[in-house]
Amino acid sequence: MADHTAGESQDLATHLTQIARMLQQQGGEQATMDAIVHAAVGTIPGAEHAGIMTVLRRSEVRTVATTGDLPCEVDQAQLEAGQGPCLTALFDEKIVSVPDLEQDGRWPLFVERAVKLEVASMLSFQLFVENDDLGALNLYASGVNAFSDESEHVGSLFAGHAAIALSTAQERRHLGEAVQTRDLIGQAKGILMERHGLDADQAFAALTRVSQLTNTKLRDLAEQLTRTGKLPKPGH
Repeated sequence: MADHTAGESQDLATHLTQIARMLQQQGGEQATMDAIVHAAVGTIPGAEHAGIMTVLRRSEVRTVATTGDLPCEVDQAQLEAGQGPCLTALFDEKIVSVPDLEQDGRWPLFVERAVKLEVASMLSFQLFVENDDLGALNLYASGVNAFSDESEHVGSLFAGHAAIALSTAQERRHLGEAVQTRDLIGQAKGILMERHGLDADQAFAALTRVSQLTNTKLRDLAEQLTRTGKLPKPGH
């Protein structure tokens, strides 16, 4: 019995390692999220559908990846009701299990809408909390008691790998944006240096001054200058 359990644990660990590698190889943040929801259905026992819900600045709630239309419809029902397991997982708890949605008394307004969508049980995992940005992985099933203790165990491990992969994808995006910003500012400085006979420090100081006077982000200012050849005038 112990050997059998050890073998299952080893198989799960191997499978999750393979998933982690696959997620790390995705081309960007959206591709990573899409891969997460599809891998979740193939990995977590009982899951028929999956989706990722995010909250930006603790106010803008969005469903950013799904395996189909159903997660979007269920999430919309939660937003309209202002309550539900996915929102609870985002804001309050790391794992939210709903064995029988119709009999659950925690979110009456949401349940009234959700049962019409033929969702009977749900399982949600908090993916990340970063400053004012939140994320949750949500699983849906048409039958009651679809998710077991094993589902929670496997789901928790899966969510951990998914969170790391998503964080890596976000860091790559931020790095790419930083490189692009640096290049734009470099091009803008070059234009001012050539046009006004400035050195690099003087050109950067001029950009910074116009940025402050016009209340324009330095990146946006540099992009405007490289695109149009002009800088906005203070007061315009």
